[in-house]
Amino acid sequence: MARKSEHFFTKEEKERIVNTTRDIESRTTGEVVVMVVDRSDDYLDGEVIGGVLGGSLISMIITELFFHASMWFFIPLAFIFFFPVRILFRKVRPLRTALISSRRREHAVRHRAIRAFHEKGLTRTRDHTGVLFFISLLEHKVWVLADRGIHEKIGQETLNTFALQVSKGIAEGRACNSLCEAMRGAGDLLAVHFPLKPGDSDELPNSVITE
Repeated sequence: MARKSEHFFTKEEKERIVNTTRDIESRTTGEVVVMVVDRSDDYLDGEVIGGVLGGSLISMIITELFFHASMWFFIPLAFIFFFPVRILFRKVRPLRTALISSRRREHAVRHRAIRAFHEKGLTRTRDHTGVLFFISLLEHKVWVLADRGIHEKIGQETLNTFALQVSKGIAEGRACNSLCEAMRGAGDLLAVHFPLKPGDSDELPNSVITE
């Protein structure tokens, strides 16, 4: 089954993002990468919680209607219904995610972004100037991460403003425009603190990474 992340941006929008990346990297030693994922976690805990709550609710209704609210029937019925309800939550991902707290989702996206930062080689640039724009679709969250060379000049608070700019744009239906604007804003800062040097090379892919 095709991933949603593959079609989040159109072919023309992907080309625009690539061109924006190339323009930024023509002015700075910074390396900018864009990554879009379907989700940051499988949220199996939501699946279990759904099975427990759903199974207990069904059991309570049946016990109340047919067994005079007897605990002797409620407990085994709740156990029996746990399994089919859990399967339902496994197949319907929005149901599973709805039971997960916002803090848990935010932690999952941040953890996934950090993992991607290492897996995609952003920690291995020559001047430690990799920047990742990470979009997780299921959670509707964006993270912008940068390597330690950039953190010496540009703090995480500034990077968070770029993430917020992209998140707002996605919510307003202008994902590509807001992403390119945020990328250019980050690029302007990179050009000031990390101007292009002789012999600089393109160390990371410019195409949008999807998973």
